[in-house]
Formats: sequence, C-alpha cells, structure tokens
Amino acid sequence: MTENTIVENRPQPRRRQPRNQTRLRQPKQTIIKDTLKIIPLGGLDEIGRNMTVIEYKDDIVIVDMGLQFPEEGMPGIDYIIPNISYLKGKEKNIRGVLITHGHYDHIGAIPHLMPKLGNPPIFTAALTRGIILKRQDDFPDAPKLEIHTVTKNDKIKLGDFEVEFFHVNHNIPDGLGLFIKTPTGSIVHTGDFKFDHSPVGDEPADISAIANIGSQNVLCLMSDSCNAEAPGYTISEKNIQENLEGIFKSAPGRIIVATFASLLTRVQQIITLSEKYGRKVAIDGYGMRMNVEIAKELGYLKIEKGTLIQPKEINNYPENRVLLMCTGAQGEGNAVLMRIANREHQSIEIQRGDSIVFSSSVVPGNERTVQSLKDILVKQGAKIYHSPFMDIHASGHGQQEDLKMMINLIKPKFFIPVHGNYYMLQLHAELAESVGIPHENIVVAGNGKIIHLTKDKIWMDKTERALTSYVMVDGLGVGDVGQIVLRDRQAMAKDGMFVIIVTIDSQNGKVKNSPDIISRGFIYMRESKELLYEVREKVKSIVHSATGDQGPINETYIKENIRDKIGQFLYNKTQRRPMVLPVVIEV
Repeated sequence: MTENTIVENRPQPRRRQPRNQTRLRQPKQTIIKDTLKIIPLGGLDEIGRNMTVIEYKDDIVIVDMGLQFPEEGMPGIDYIIPNISYLKGKEKNIRGVLITHGHYDHIGAIPHLMPKLGNPPIFTAALTRGIILKRQDDFPDAPKLEIHTVTKNDKIKLGDFEVEFFHVNHNIPDGLGLFIKTPTGSIVHTGDFKFDHSPVGDEPADISAIANIGSQNVLCLMSDSCNAEAPGYTISEKNIQENLEGIFKSAPGRIIVATFASLLTRVQQIITLSEKYGRKVAIDGYGMRMNVEIAKELGYLKIEKGTLIQPKEINNYPENRVLLMCTGAQGEGNAVLMRIANREHQSIEIQRGDSIVFSSSVVPGNERTVQSLKDILVKQGAKIYHSPFMDIHASGHGQQEDLKMMINLIKPKFFIPVHGNYYMLQLHAELAESVGIPHENIVVAGNGKIIHLTKDKIWMDKTERALTSYVMVDGLGVGDVGQIVLRDRQAMAKDGMFVIIVTIDSQNGKVKNSPDIISRGFIYMRESKELLYEVREKVKSIVHSATGDQGPINETYIKENIRDKIGQFLYNKTQRRPMVLPVVIEV
C-alpha cells in the first residue's frame, strides 16, 4: 500500500456464514491521506545551488535551478549544480519550473539541467527571462527553452498545482514570491526578499497582496533565511543612495564603483547620481555589461542619452567627470578591479585622487582576498569607501524584523526556513517560534531531506533521502570531476607532484640509464641534487627487487611499489607528501 492510496472505511455487507464455521473479525481499516512532498535538492546547509521539488501524486513543480560557487578546497572547479537523481524517471511528471529572480544562484544550472529533465516549461518575470536567454547563448548546443513571462498578478495552473505570483523587493528587479495551491493545502515560497518601503528603481513590496494571501489559511511558509542572524530591518536603498551622493560631492577625481554584476539596483543609483553630478559612466565586466544591456532594453534601467561611454574613453575626459562601474568587489582574480589593481587593464591605472567604492558585502571566505585588494589600491594612491566605513551597501535579504513581519503577514500553520546555512535556518526557526509558530510545526531540513505535509501534520522521512552530492562543472565537463579527482588536485595544490620515469630492459629486467625525475610544486631540483640521487638509487633497488635477475616484468606491481616506497621516503626526508606518479617504460 503506497502513501498516496486512499482506503475508505466503508461498512462491509453481512454475509451468511456456514454452520459450525467461526466468523472471522474483519480488521479495522484506516484512511491513508494523500501527502504533499517537498524535497530541497540544494540551497539548504549552504548559500547557493537553490532548487526545490514540490511533488503531489504524479505532478511536480520545481522552484529555481541555481548554481553554487566553489569552495576554497575545489581547485579548477567553475561551479556546482544540483544533483537531479531524484527526478530520474519522473521527467514526464514535471509540470513547470518556477524561477523567482535572475541571480545565478537561482538560474545558473538551467543550461545544464533542463535538457536532462525533458525541457519542461519555465515561468518567470521579464527581466529574469532575458538574463536566462542571454546565458543560453553560451550553450549553443542546449535545446531551445520554453519560457513563459509572468507578472506579479498572474495565475497559472500546472497539473494539480495552481500558482499565483506576488512582488517582493530584492536587489535585482522582478523578484517574485510564490503562492502555490495544492489539494493538500497552500504553500508560500518567498524567494529572496526584503521589505523596502522606499526602494530605488522598483516598487515597494505589495504588503496588502501578501496579507491577502495570509488570510487564505496558508498551510506552509518557506522563507528566505540568508540574513537571519542580523537584527532589525534591512536598510532602505534610499539611505544607500543618500550616502553614495556624499561621495559624489566630495570625490576630487575619478570614482570607481565595484559591486556584483547582477546588482542592477545599485547600477541605477550610480547612473542617476552620475547624471546629476555631470559624470560619464563606463561599465566594465562581462556579466555586468550583459545585465545592463538586457535591463536597458527591457526598460528596467533609466539612462539618459550620452551618459554611457566605453572604458577606453575614460582618459578622454577630466578626472572629476568620469566614473567606472565594474565587477571585482570580491577580489576575483580575473575580474576588472583586480586587473586594474595589478596594472593589467588595457585602459585604466589607479592614480592618486581616485575614489574606490566597494558597494557590496564580502562573501564569507573572501575576506582575506578583499583586504589584500584594498591594500594594493591604497598603496597606489586610492581612497577606499566600504560598508564598515559608511552604509553604501544594503543586503537584498530581510533581517530579523523583516522575517518576523513576513511570518506575521502569512500566518502559516507550518514553517520551513530555506536558503541559508544550517545556523541561519535554525535562527530563523527560533524567530518563527518567537512569533507564535509551535515548535512541532517547524521543520529545519537539509538538502535531500523529504518533507511530508498533510493538512494536520508535517514530518521528515527518516528512511528515504534524495541524493544531493555535488555535481561539479569544470570547463565543458559536468559531473566528471568527482571526489577522487578533487583529492588529487588538492594533493597537488598542497605538496605538488613528483614524476618518476623508469626505462626497464625487457631482456634482463634491469633499469636502463638513470630514472628521469620531474618535480612540480614540490622541490627545486637544482638545489636538491642529493635527494634526487637517493631517489634514483632507491628506484633502481625497488625495480631489481620486483624483477629479480631475469624475472618477468609486472608494470602494475612495480608502479605500486615505487609510488608507496618513494612516497614514504620523500615524506621522511621532507615531511611533505607529493603525488608520486611512476611511469614504467619497457624496451
């Protein structure tokens, strides 16, 4: 009997029993109700890789399909995408993909995963649609996407699901929340949100619409937890613009503003202030230029004719009449600001009098890199403005009072914190409990956990779990770099590699000539002649012991002996363990 089976407790007809035969008592039958399943495939226990499956009987909708940027111990990895093994064999059940907004941690996996899922229809807002389609240009072999543009007032039906959209503030226009009605009950997914009553280039969140949804007996709220540890309310973009204007009033020379490529709200603020104070604006950085072009075409950015110039034209204007807006606020090696700092940019070098504005928060793990970048810029004569100095960046995620406000507006029966590390999810759960959600009605889940919902109960399946291991993208390879390859890269990055090339005479099993050695990232060979001599002698001894005077040559056995014994020998000598790669050539 499956969990979706309904067994009705109907009265059984009375039957005549043969004489002298005992009447058997009928077992009492129970009702097994249909349940709604929520399966997060990414976005919990982490920042990024957002993807959630909502399943009812044979109908599935997916919320977001994002990527996650690699961690420090993942050399060579471009990014990580969700594992969709749970959906294998269920592709025909997917009724649609709902995308909340255009940040890559919510859309970045689309080119990789949509073909494997049967290319189901995507529903999202106009700007997000434009960003998704532009990214598809980098994947010419991917099938054409079926994207339906929706607005904040639209309603759609996808199998047993009815979906309504509502407007939320974030730091990119066209942020959407989702109101999903199912036969079990309704779910609200906030997407990434904050409450901003005086946003720039956007409308305030539609609080009346959110309150109206809250009056409809919402079964479960899934809410953004990314800023759950920050007290108070998220600062308004209006305050940010006022503080940025102070820099425009006092900056004696060029202004260089570094921020996230997708932070279009900040782009609009900078352009508006530049036009007010007579500065030409150059946009640099592939992602930022692409997003600005899309937003401009769709009418999301208001730019006067003649404001924008090319980066190479900056030197054609007085220093106090130009501004560069670029990527690289996180200290990324190939981003524009780092290239400028390293004097690798084609047109721009830092000079005394430049004002550098870091209008972004520092992503955890990037603190040291960002600080190093600031040091380089200051040494070259620039003045730094950043968030610890003044409020020139506002998060796109609600702080504690915003989160409590959302819970109070929606008034859900059950609560699931989403989008954040476990610590953030737990803090958000405690906030929900503080505003009246019973502890037993709150589930703090992890990736792959299968959450069940009925009208009266919420629980996690203790035996079943969806596979959510990392699927790593490296160049054109998707999923072909696993933990073994990653461990090899980590070993090479830590202690280098040591290649030993041995030529063996097939007639007598003896080493011909002296073994060749190549060292990369381990030792400087010119200064380690004694160690290399000892290694060569030891290799000869290992080969002789393995082959005897005229024994058969077992290459695999010889390689394993060289790898193990030379690896241990090098560790004893140096306290480092490089990757030892033996190459055996039989002649």
